[in-house]
Amino acid sequence: MRRQFTYPAVVERDQSGRFLVTFPDLPGAATDGKSIEEALIEAADCLEEAIANLIALEEEIPKPSRAKRGQHLIATPAKMAAKAALYLAIQEAGISKSELARRIGCDVREVRRLLDPLHASKVDRIEQALAAVGQCLAVEMRAIP
Repeated sequence: MRRQFTYPAVVERDQSGRFLVTFPDLPGAATDGKSIEEALIEAADCLEEAIANLIALEEEIPKPSRAKRGQHLIATPAKMAAKAALYLAIQEAGISKSELARRIGCDVREVRRLLDPLHASKVDRIEQALAAVGQCLAVEMRAIP
């Protein structure tokens, strides 16, 4: 499985002059800012919360669509992207949290914490868990638009 967690966002100016940001792939995920710069910073936080909510509710995380002309690409913050990758890898492997715990030699509570969006998991432990289901985490660096 190859997955990235960078989503296109639509930025529109509202009647009050604020910049509204929405995500076509994530209905209900929206934020705004006084300036376009502020709105885009808020967009990353909004995206993180939207992904965290999907994990917490054990719902599907939609694949990002291709950005259309005029849309901005917003990257999910790294730790949340790692947790989302693990969440998807477990689903794809068709295993339970208990089975993953057995594979990495830990208690199921640790696996729950690895998936918990609010828990400050260590990325190296998430990488270990991903390896246990035949996946790895790749990091990309790019300039901020």
